[in-house]
Amino acid sequence: MSVSGKKVCFMTGASGKLGSEIALAIAGQGYSIFFTWQHSEKKAKETLEKIRWVSPESQMVRCDVSNIAEIEKAFAIFSEHFNRLDLLITSASNFFRTPLLDVTEPEWDSLVDTNLKGAFFTMQQASRIMLKQPFVSRIITMTDISANLVWRNYAPYTVSKSGIQHLTRIFAKEMAPKILVNSIAPGTISAYSGRDEEPEADLVGKIPLERLGDPMDIVMAIRFLMETEYITGQVINVDGGRMLF
Repeated sequence: MSVSGKKVCFMTGASGKLGSEIALAIAGQGYSIFFTWQHSEKKAKETLEKIRWVSPESQMVRCDVSNIAEIEKAFAIFSEHFNRLDLLITSASNFFRTPLLDVTEPEWDSLVDTNLKGAFFTMQQASRIMLKQPFVSRIITMTDISANLVWRNYAPYTVSKSGIQHLTRIFAKEMAPKILVNSIAPGTISAYSGRDEEPEADLVGKIPLERLGDPMDIVMAIRFLMETEYITGQVINVDGGRMLF
């Protein structure tokens, strides 16, 4: 069981390139980390090993966030290890191309259930814990600037991210003042640059700050939301100004 004085972060999807950077940075801020993974145990173990260098009591669990029973099980295991929850970050996400007229029901379910349904029920479980605590907690959802763009061939993905942004506002209103709920919407981040179909030079040409984002740009935005006490229900675009086009 965690020492009650040390802050604790529950994070979904921390074994990917960006997720692992975020988890390690939060551990460096003095937090214990409990994170979920699904597809790569090897990457998850590597992430946990790095985190434990600075936060030895940190834990991980395999969890398919599209499955409510698995989310509930993950929180039950979390409660066996930790007696408080200061921060939730919903980072688990699926992303793949889906031409509009060829989208299948399994593809829709894979994207929307993992990204949107998973975020909702994870936020619900975390909120039940946070509301009982005698201090203010925080939820940060990870979305995408595509939530406010019209991307060809990615309808289920962009719909799911738009839905998460609306959920962020709903939870912010209903959970105030005990829980601050905000969202980070990255633009094109170097760790994920291969996800875009455009050549990198063309992408950079659409960014006023003339470079792709770095994982540390996202980390800095998260740190800001971890410390602020008077912001809730907001979506922060970390995109180098790309949404200005």
